[in-house]
Amino acid sequence: MKLNATLATWLDTPAHALVGQSVHALLSFGGRIAFETHLAPTLRLQGTVNELALDLVGAGGDKVPVIVNAAEKRGPDDAHLFTRMTIFKAVDRRAYERELVEARDRAQATANAEHDISMLREQFIAVLGHDLRNPLAALAAGLNMLRDRETLSDRGRIIAKEMGASISRATALIENVLDFARGRLGEGLTLVRDADEPLAPILEQVVNEIRAVVPDRQIITRFALDQPVNCDRGRMAQLASNLISNAVTHGAAGMPIDVEAECCDGQLTLSVTNGGVAIPLDAQARLFQPFFRGAVRRSQQGLGLGLFIVNEIAKAHGGEMKVSSTDEATRFTFTMPLSGSAQRDPEASEPFAAG
Repeated sequence: MKLNATLATWLDTPAHALVGQSVHALLSFGGRIAFETHLAPTLRLQGTVNELALDLVGAGGDKVPVIVNAAEKRGPDDAHLFTRMTIFKAVDRRAYERELVEARDRAQATANAEHDISMLREQFIAVLGHDLRNPLAALAAGLNMLRDRETLSDRGRIIAKEMGASISRATALIENVLDFARGRLGEGLTLVRDADEPLAPILEQVVNEIRAVVPDRQIITRFALDQPVNCDRGRMAQLASNLISNAVTHGAAGMPIDVEAECCDGQLTLSVTNGGVAIPLDAQARLFQPFFRGAVRRSQQGLGLGLFIVNEIAKAHGGEMKVSSTDEATRFTFTMPLSGSAQRDPEASEPFAAG
């Protein structure tokens, strides 16, 4: 019926040449489909249509992207009187939307590439860690032979002791890296539970091994394990060793380290306490994240995986780790049900998810 000069300018056609034409004549093929399948039926049902994307066709055949709002007027007998369409040119909007889609596709491609690189890196770490264990085992065996079968000078014994400590530290680092890689690759920590064998001798052995490495540090043990504990003893030894080694490294040298374990109220509680500088609250919240060492640990060697592995062992047993730290003492506490019946929920926490 009528149109304004703005639309005539967009279509590069005089207004008088457009008046009287069917709307279909102004639409592209896709626009006609949208008109018939969406705009017209929606108008008939509810009387208005908002923000429908269409393409108009100008005099030279060029498409003009537009956004259309439409409303129809009907008489008392429901007879159609007219339809009014408000048209907004959408060239910039369409370009922006295309850029958003392209940016999303680029981001997804980048994420996929980074995921592939991450998987390759973790596979490399797993293979490297596995292959490094063999020469380290050979070094440890050779060093033991030297200690047991050869006469060493006082300096030689000191050197052999330092070499043994370095081999033990390297082996522990490799084991932590392997555990981390297993979890990230989807294998997760494997447990071999056994409630028949006592746990106390395992913990005593771990403590004695650490005492042998650091004889100048006082480690006090209090074990009251008079009930069977359904757990993986190898993993429990790993958990205790990491906690005690952490206390040796970061605790005050002149203060004793207390290692306590007891069975009470249907659960096992294992705690390691040391003196020294308190851990800041913001650092406590991230202690169990992989590769985190915190401000108080920057001068220390290590990958920052020890406490992360401890936490994963705890969760694999259906238990949890907690830390409390003041100027008087820092205590790491592990608790788990004695029966081992609580299972880790895979939906709640994927193996080694990085938080």
